[in-house]
Amino acid sequence: MEDQNNIKKQMALYFIFAVCMIALNYIIQKTNQIVIAPFICGSFGSIEFVQMFYCSTSPNMPELIGSIAAVGITYIIKFFLDKYIVFKKSSLKIKETSQEFFKYFAFAILTTILNVGIQFILTNLFNAPLEVSVIVALSIGYITKFFLDKKYVFIKEY
Repeated sequence: MEDQNNIKKQMALYFIFAVCMIALNYIIQKTNQIVIAPFICGSFGSIEFVQMFYCSTSPNMPELIGSIAAVGITYIIKFFLDKYIVFKKSSLKIKETSQEFFKYFAFAILTTILNVGIQFILTNLFNAPLEVSVIVALSIGYITKFFLDKKYVFIKEY
């Protein structure tokens, strides 16, 4: 019974942190769009390298760079929140943390593919509204990722 309550508490924290990271991701991307990109392109846009790899709007490079930065930042923050708060791992060893980080990243890629696939199927084959598809896909993805992380990434210390 205590183990079941512990799993519920872990899942609750895991999903709360996921929602926080979604919000932080959005804030980072909006900050890049409204503040950082205009500053960089206004100040350094005449430099060919900056123009080509950051300021170009075909494709929309500021959006791409902002998205990559937001995902990277939130991914790293969530890893440490999950490790030390959700799964209560106390190890600070670089080798162990690096292995956990690599597995965490691999499962993130796997569950992202799962999310995209579910969303695509729901939207295109079942004509579900985008909002429903996103919520269902993210829910299945986060539940799957929680159990993968619990079993294979943040292995319980005894």
